[in-house]
Amino acid sequence: MKWTKEADEAVSRVPFFVRRRVRKRVEEEARRSGAKEVSPEHVRSCQQKFLKNMESEVRGYRIETCFGPGGCKNRAVEDADLVQRLERLVSGKDLKAFLKERVNGPLKIHHEFCIVISDCPNACSRPQISDVGIIGAWKPRTTDDECSECAACLESCREEAIVLAEGSPIVDEDRCLFCGQCIRVCPTGSIREAERGYRLLLGGKLGRHPQLGKELPGIYPADKVLELIDHSLHHFMKHNEKGERFGDILNRTGFPADIIHGCQ
Repeated sequence: MKWTKEADEAVSRVPFFVRRRVRKRVEEEARRSGAKEVSPEHVRSCQQKFLKNMESEVRGYRIETCFGPGGCKNRAVEDADLVQRLERLVSGKDLKAFLKERVNGPLKIHHEFCIVISDCPNACSRPQISDVGIIGAWKPRTTDDECSECAACLESCREEAIVLAEGSPIVDEDRCLFCGQCIRVCPTGSIREAERGYRLLLGGKLGRHPQLGKELPGIYPADKVLELIDHSLHHFMKHNEKGERFGDILNRTGFPADIIHGCQ
């Protein structure tokens, strides 16, 4: 649906973690009124309704993604089923009912357990500040195939994690973010895929005491990601006292044994 410039600017000032939801509601509001274009009045009307009835909007959890599934060329991982599998896992926990028992007062959007997926290390969807952040990873390895010294891998690497030594590429894994761009551009096969999956970060948050999520060591396939998130949800629900963020719980309890053992 077409938006006026003023309406688009107005919704851009909405907090990012509810912006997509508000944008959808605004378009529904405009359609109900018979409008062919979204105006600032539709934005203001929808914002007021959202603020007055926020608890009805709370599901208990959010699963957000980047724009990767829309065809982003930077995608390190392509898994069309991961979001649906996460939805089935998390929806079965009935987190809204759980949070209503823990929170003293009406539920707000920030009480929701938030899982954010980014298909590459560019992390456009901000997985580092979510309860659980998932980042696509495409790890390179060097081979014995003859390198043409075209330097395409060097040009593609924004971290400067690759050097050519005696006619062969060397990858510095301490600098590499596993974006996979060097694998994509290598014409000779001297750099190939070693591993493909996801990095996992736990306990990120905004608010009065913001913090980045702590990254678990390793790269995990989708099945292992789901297993570790299941352990994380169990820990979140077991130790949640007043609806606090997962990061606050981990700061208090430390990482539980099932998560530590699960990532080994």
